[in-house]
Amino acid sequence: MTRRYWNIHLEEMMEAGVHFGHGTRKWNPRMSPYISAKCKGIHIINLTRTARFLSEACDLVFDASSRGKQFLIVGTKNKAADSVARAAIRARCHYVNKKWLGGMLTNWSTTETRLHKFRDLRMEQTAGRLARLAKRDAAVVKRQLSHLQTYLGGIKYMTGLPDIVIIVDQHEEYTALRECITLGIPTICLIDTNCDPDLADISIPANDDAIASIRLILTKLVFAICEGRSSYIRNP
Repeated sequence: MTRRYWNIHLEEMMEAGVHFGHGTRKWNPRMSPYISAKCKGIHIINLTRTARFLSEACDLVFDASSRGKQFLIVGTKNKAADSVARAAIRARCHYVNKKWLGGMLTNWSTTETRLHKFRDLRMEQTAGRLARLAKRDAAVVKRQLSHLQTYLGGIKYMTGLPDIVIIVDQHEEYTALRECITLGIPTICLIDTNCDPDLADISIPANDDAIASIRLILTKLVFAICEGRSSYIRNP
């Protein structure tokens, strides 16, 4: 049962196309409880169920952020990348929106080493030390920096494993999800009709292809995180 009112309206979700699933041939039978109908060869998601699970997810992230917990938002496909970065920055969360590097969480010691290298190179660049290098050496370092920024830029301030991971498109980010399951990190997944709703701690049935749908779901979660953070700041 929802403890707070998160302004989740069915009309708003319909306008964003949250209810449009994949074609009926491309579906996971375990999603049947979350599908209300078929229309022109497309499964239609039951938005009442979506609203319920989205509310539960908002409650979870509010409670977690009010206790100072840390979040990681993952969404690497092109349609989700910009929305993920904007949402994470607004909520002061870590994020991965380009490519999930295998072992990013399960092999945290290696990731941590890369992050230390990234931070060191950024400090050298800020201090102007790259300008003192030979052209060829400077070019190599700049390429390293560009590569690290692309893949680790969203987690550059992450000092340990996240407390909760929010995943946009479970099917696309299956490797990230499996790492979370292995480590026992709670997950909130946006799942379309081709996903398995039993893999995440909270699965939010929704269209994971429409930008408007992704933005709406992330906006609600980010609002709850920000509300929780405000509560944490007021009552440390």
